[in-house]
Amino acid sequence: MDRRTFTRTLAGSLLVVPLVVEAQQRTAAIPRIGFLGTEFASSEASRIEAMRTGLRELGYVEGKNIAIEFRWAEGKVDRLPNLASELVSLNVAMIVTYGTPGALAAKRATQTIPIVIVTMVI
Repeated sequence: MDRRTFTRTLAGSLLVVPLVVEAQQRTAAIPRIGFLGTEFASSEASRIEAMRTGLRELGYVEGKNIAIEFRWAEGKVDRLPNLASELVSLNVAMIVTYGTPGALAAKRATQTIPIVIVTMVI
C-alpha cells in the first residue's frame, strides 16, 4: 500500500467513525415523557404510580425502554412556565400534566410536543 492510499483510507475511516457512533447513540436513546406537576412529588405518588402501572401494561418499563422527566412546581404556579420550558429543552416525546395551569404552561412552551392533560372524575 502506498502512502497516498494509506492517507486516503485513514482519512475516510476517521470521517466514518463519528457517523457510526452518532447512529449508535440515536438508536440507544429511549423516549422520554415529561411530567409537569403543579404540587409536590409526595402528594402525587398515587397518580404517578397509576401512570407507571399503565405504561407497564403497555410494555413500557421506566429505565428500560422509556424515561420520565419529572418537574414539580411545589404549589407555586408561577414556576410552571419555566418548568415546562425545561421539559421542552430536554426534547421530551410528550408532556403529561393535569389541571388548567399546567396545561396552559405546557401549551405556551411548545407548539410541537404533544400535551396530555390528565383529568380525574370521582
